[in-house]
Amino acid sequence: MNHVSVRRQPLNFLTSWFGAFFLSAGLLATPLTSAAQDATKVKIATNMGDIMVELYPDKAPKTVANFLQYVKDKHYNGTIFHRVIANFMIQGGGYDAQYKERSTRAPVQHEGRQAMMAGLKNQTGYLAMARTNDPQSATAQFFINTVDNAFLDPTPIPDGDPVKRFDYKGQVYENVPRENLLNALQLFGYTVFGKVTSGMDVVDKIRATPTGMGGPFRTDVPKTPVVILSITLVQ
Repeated sequence: MNHVSVRRQPLNFLTSWFGAFFLSAGLLATPLTSAAQDATKVKIATNMGDIMVELYPDKAPKTVANFLQYVKDKHYNGTIFHRVIANFMIQGGGYDAQYKERSTRAPVQHEGRQAMMAGLKNQTGYLAMARTNDPQSATAQFFINTVDNAFLDPTPIPDGDPVKRFDYKGQVYENVPRENLLNALQLFGYTVFGKVTSGMDVVDKIRATPTGMGGPFRTDVPKTPVVILSITLVQ
């Protein structure tokens, strides 16, 4: 079961179901800019309206290819946004309206650091892959950031392997293998792979919908199902 599991933040934190994952964000009403003409585009059609999205295969190639394969397979048709937290994100793509979990393929390789280096961050209107605490566990579920969530971005680590010196929250690590730092401190973040270019009004309607318990989930489930009717490739 994929979730956006994050570190505790000072404002507006909530615990998610099936784990003590603390969530937070701050509102930033910044208009989205248009991307390159040749960006891959998809339309997320929902029962609350359409959301147009640009995907960036040049910045997160494996993640975009994985997402588009699920689109081609019509995996998302009839799934729901099963987790909605207004000042954080809306998450979907894993369950149908009866809360039956959809089957998935093997996880996709985590590309968060590569995408961030290419300029993609967890900002308002950007799409990222949901996952468990295992960074290499993302499959089909995704989320749309409804505010700027910088704390979901990968944490920069100095060059080198082993890393000669890394000061993290007052703790100094010296001559530690790079992979050990990433795994021990959970510095991978969440892979961003797309951006909403139109339909943020729909995202705002979804994030404003009343939530509560639903199916196996204790909280954050829209009381009126928000259904993804289809996701289709536009370009």
